[in-house]
Amino acid sequence: MKNYLLASLLFVVLFACQSKSNKINYQAIGIIESPFNWSTGAPRQALLMPESKAVLVLDSSYSKGLDWLDEFEYIWLLSHFNEVESWDLHLSPPASNHLHEFGVFATRSPRRPNPIGLSLVKLDSIIGNRLYLSGIDLFDQTPILDIKPYLPSVDYVRSAKNSFAEIELGHHDEDFLPDSTLPWYIHGKDGEEK
Repeated sequence: MKNYLLASLLFVVLFACQSKSNKINYQAIGIIESPFNWSTGAPRQALLMPESKAVLVLDSSYSKGLDWLDEFEYIWLLSHFNEVESWDLHLSPPASNHLHEFGVFATRSPRRPNPIGLSLVKLDSIIGNRLYLSGIDLFDQTPILDIKPYLPSVDYVRSAKNSFAEIELGHHDEDFLPDSTLPWYIHGKDGEEK
């Protein structure tokens, strides 16, 4: 009986520790100032409107973390979709050509269990703690969780399967990836599948 109580107590303590470790807390490092809101809408993806402008106002306590970032032309922004109130396991992206729904993880929808956004944007300049950006897809006052440089050697992968899936599932955007570039994108310059 003593061993049973000890084992039960150990199970409760381990379960309590396990539950606590599943909770993750992040603090925003800055806020986006952009012309986009619920009334105007925003591009489905960053860079679809390369002329769009925004400013990331970084909390001044992180300013030294910007050293050398201006050597990069493109950066990744990880954001928190603070206006998202719910999520679904299945949904239909707005530009999808199909009538059926997709699993949330097969989409870039903001309606996710953890509403985290990923945007590849152009870094125009940095002045103090303000990053001036182009090709933005985020609403005004969107909290930014992190900034990372875009590294072509590791962030770009040519994949025929992903390219076909993007088109077949309706995630393809004609203005962003015109049909004339698809053979090169999928097969490479020589027309051979890579």
